[in-house]
Amino acid sequence: MRHYKKYRFLSILLILPSALSILVFVYGFIGFTGMASFLNWKKLKIDFTFVGFDNYARLFQNERFLIDLQNTFTFTLLFLIATIVIGFLMAVAIDRNIKGEAIFRNIYLFPMALSFIVTGVVWRWLLAPGNADTGALGVNLILENVGLGFLKNGWYTDPSIGIKAVVIAAVWQYAGYVMALYLAGIRGIPVELMEAARLDGSSEFNIYRYIVLPMLRPVTLSAVIILGHISLKIFDLVVSMTGPGTGFSTDVPALFMYDTTFRGNRFAEGSAIAVVLLLMVAVLVIPYLINSSRSEVER
Repeated sequence: MRHYKKYRFLSILLILPSALSILVFVYGFIGFTGMASFLNWKKLKIDFTFVGFDNYARLFQNERFLIDLQNTFTFTLLFLIATIVIGFLMAVAIDRNIKGEAIFRNIYLFPMALSFIVTGVVWRWLLAPGNADTGALGVNLILENVGLGFLKNGWYTDPSIGIKAVVIAAVWQYAGYVMALYLAGIRGIPVELMEAARLDGSSEFNIYRYIVLPMLRPVTLSAVIILGHISLKIFDLVVSMTGPGTGFSTDVPALFMYDTTFRGNRFAEGSAIAVVLLLMVAVLVIPYLINSSRSEVER
């Protein structure tokens, strides 16, 4: 009993610095940001004048912020659909025991080794539309050389495309990650189930539709949660690739928060944007955590 108390005390002592750091630098700063969003803090010197929800009211009357929310919804929807579909198809292709599987798997996963900053710079070059002096560049040049010049466009410089061009870069980086999730899930399904379905005359399409996909629901849910919170707080990819864009066509709330807080010194309004972002992520993540906790208890 004495040794048990000793080891318990040492265990608590070991994790105490990390716990205190998280308490101060995560939850403490979240609390301070929430408090600041209700103040009249518009200069470097903090102003503790309480203004209630005025900052939030001004925020939702700001045209740029409303455009940012629309861009975030568009980016999240397209990013989730494209990444999950492409990642699943790549996993299915690799699971067919193709030659050079390890090579393809590494190629698909390679973009994950890069930061969003590097990805943004690379795709900024690739999707550069060019001009009369330089001619077509990047992807437009490739399209021109293969006889598909009619598909050339302004990409991220075109307000009608805007944030959709950023989706291409994000999907390129994370499709391999989703592939790895699905590949692990597919190879965790008992082979006997698929073989039994084949003996009963089921087509490969029906096997994946009625056996594989239903059993991969936990993987799909995990992918949606992980990718969803990344897309909601996207910042570095947009900064390095496009910036706010023409008419804020590629702007996002995180970039607006940075400009408002650190360039405009309107710290209270920037804090309000941060709180809205936190709530958006929480709406996505908290139900998943609750469901996971219930699943663990049931086990």
